[in-house]
Amino acid sequence: MNKRLFLSVVGLLIAGGIVAQHSISNHTYSQVEKKELKIGYFPNINHAQAVIGIGNGDYQKTLGNNIEIKPFVFNAGPSAIEALLAKQVDVAYVGPNPTINGYVVSGGKNVKIISGVSSGGAIFVVRNDSGINSTKDFAGKKFASPQLGNTQDVALRKYLLDNGYKTKDKGGNVEILPVKNADILTLLLKKEIDGAWVPEPWGEKLIREGNSRLFLDERTLWPDKKFVTANIIVNPDYLQQNPEVIRKLLEAHVNETQWINSHKAEALKAFNTELKGLTGQTIPDEQLSEAFSRLELTYDPIKQSLFKSASDAFNVGFLGKSKPDLSGIYDLTILNEVLKKKGLQEIDGINVAAKLTNNTNKSALVNVTNNSLQ
Repeated sequence: MNKRLFLSVVGLLIAGGIVAQHSISNHTYSQVEKKELKIGYFPNINHAQAVIGIGNGDYQKTLGNNIEIKPFVFNAGPSAIEALLAKQVDVAYVGPNPTINGYVVSGGKNVKIISGVSSGGAIFVVRNDSGINSTKDFAGKKFASPQLGNTQDVALRKYLLDNGYKTKDKGGNVEILPVKNADILTLLLKKEIDGAWVPEPWGEKLIREGNSRLFLDERTLWPDKKFVTANIIVNPDYLQQNPEVIRKLLEAHVNETQWINSHKAEALKAFNTELKGLTGQTIPDEQLSEAFSRLELTYDPIKQSLFKSASDAFNVGFLGKSKPDLSGIYDLTILNEVLKKKGLQEIDGINVAAKLTNNTNKSALVNVTNNSLQ
């Protein structure tokens, strides 16, 4: 082989090596694809971690550049659950009753609770001129809840039942109307309803603007005044395929929870800033502060309260003839790993009293799945 030919062959080999190396390099890069995390949440104070943390970029910073957050803002529990079941969102901030609905309807396969979000933040208000001074005055009255079968609706129905009342649809003399939070104020001012069981900050808004007063803070009905009003849920397929993404999400959630709880004044301002971006509206400072005072943000899912919520839903007629088995609804493994790493107390993993019955009724909640809010 002459020198010129040798150099040509070497040149081709080198060039080929460079091309091959470039190709391999490109292939390797393509394997490190940017992952996507679709998060659903509501513009409510009991979802404040998501409202603030997603809005100001805190969550994105914790998740890093290789995980893109795609937020989806919902106004009702059914749409969030439907989106999760259809894999249109990967995780969602949502209340206990829609979570139970989704879990049962999917046969326990498509919903897992991976963290708590909030406790409390729901009140029962009555119109000042309604003539209601005690539970003895409920006969013939008309109350509102945000939506049929939602968390506050179940609480109201159970409270009436515990005090000896039946709703008109059950042959009683008390009526419950499912009304959007924004419309409840109008109905109170028109004297078309006598009271409402609602989440904050709507409760405080009704007190200040709806000629109403606080009749009951729901916290007083629960042990230690704690009951779950929102959890983070995930589609199990996404959890199994993307455990590190979920780990980073829960790190962000725990961090945001701690920051809000230790910087209340700043957090209230941050919440209003993000709320305006989401809804075009803000909440007056005093009203927001008072509403937050009845709410606790926490990563503890307060499991026993969810099991009781399910039992209450059954007792007021929402779960069919059989109570569901909720023993597999929680997966707090990654949350506890995050808490342990941060030196925080882990959440008890024992599902005491989770099994409400031995039989899972997969279709029991179909009648209310599309009518549950928080």
